[in-house]
Amino acid sequence: MPKRRWLNRELVIKRAAELVDEAGSVTAVSLTGLAHTLEIRTPSLYNHVASLEDLQVGLAVYGARLLLADLRQAAQGMVGQEAIMAIAAAYRQFAHSHPGLYPLTIRAPEPEETELVALSQELIQLLLLIMSSLGLQGDDAIHAIRGLRAILHGFTSLEAAGGYKMALDQEESFRRLVSAYLAGLP
Repeated sequence: MPKRRWLNRELVIKRAAELVDEAGSVTAVSLTGLAHTLEIRTPSLYNHVASLEDLQVGLAVYGARLLLADLRQAAQGMVGQEAIMAIAAAYRQFAHSHPGLYPLTIRAPEPEETELVALSQELIQLLLLIMSSLGLQGDDAIHAIRGLRAILHGFTSLEAAGGYKMALDQEESFRRLVSAYLAGLP
């Protein structure tokens, strides 16, 4: 196999993310398989990732960055309910587009995962700003964010699992769900 001196951690993680999304699961990607697709030997991969766990942390950071960028883009220039609807749609689209990465974005980071903690804080700040535009502050805003996250994750997870087989427009169901959530906010 030819040497890949151009290879770096970022490129390794990006390729791993592509494989994870193609497979639909992080567990479907091994270091050996990743090395093969990069046309390097497995030991050479350790120049860029320390272990499979390190690769998964890198994938979680990569996924969190993508999700945050998508949500920021969706909400740009919007406030209030319009911003929530835009974020909800972008979140759902992210879950559909990244079926392997998405599950890595839902757990709260550990304190030592500084990059993930920072990305999580950025996402919370974005959502707090939007909640503020709805008149929600402090604990009320956090509760509202948790509720939003729960309904978005629940709906997208059921979709991914094939939980909606009725001949009824899922877009409309999603719109109504988010609208009902918004109507219930204080």
